[in-house]
Amino acid sequence: MFEGVPLSWFLILSTVMFFVGVYGFLVRKNLITMLMSIELILNSVCINFVAFNKILYPEHMEGMFFTIFIIAVAAAEASVAIAIIINIYRRIVNIDVEKMDEMKY
Repeated sequence: MFEGVPLSWFLILSTVMFFVGVYGFLVRKNLITMLMSIELILNSVCINFVAFNKILYPEHMEGMFFTIFIIAVAAAEASVAIAIIINIYRRIVNIDVEKMDEMKY
């Protein structure tokens, strides 16, 4: 699977994905984009787990199991976050982070 691709390519890809996710989380004001940025960060971690597992321990599957666990937790987190975002939208008809102080009343 990774025979011709060096580890550094995977590390560069996951680093770029991680920092794009951090940038999107810090800069964007929309809750959906912030959620997508968190998912991007989690996927960059999954790439690292799979790449290091395949290169360092090709006969073991721990990196794959951690990745499946991260995907399951991310799916649960995304479903709860989207449910919260839908309730916020129904209440204040906006999902801008700047407007969240209106929920106090």
